Amino acid sequence: MGLLDEVLKAVGGGDGAGDAHKSLAMELLGMVSGRGGSGGLTGLVNMFNQKGLGDVVSSWVSTGRNLPISPEQIQNVLGSSQIQALAAKAGISPEMASSAISRILPQLVDKATPNGQIPAAGDLMSVISGMFEKS
Repeated sequence: MGLLDEVLKAVGGGDGAGDAHKSLAMELLGMVSGRGGSGGLTGLVNMFNQKGLGDVVSSWVSTGRNLPISPEQIQNVLGSSQIQALAAKAGISPEMASSAISRILPQLVDKATPNGQIPAAGDLMSVISGMFEKS
């Protein structure tokens, strides 16, 4: 099972919304990797810091327990236009997308930072590519 499968299993991706969750996870993975000039994981962490949620995102990066985040907090950090775009790609409502992202993103960031720190770009791509490998 690849890391992406582990993330989806941990967030309940097999509850009938599996395809939507997988689509969201793939889009979020693109954000974390920096695809499309998103700023990557560092940019994402900066967005959370700017919105006063640095402690939450730091818990996902660190090796300790991941702090939860609400769908409303996700909406505040990512913004409604980005949530709507992600929801449209997944074929679900923005509310459902915010809820799913609030469960998926902490797991993705946690798995992308196995050593408790943001890896260098090349190392991050190696970790992310490992998310697709089957074991």
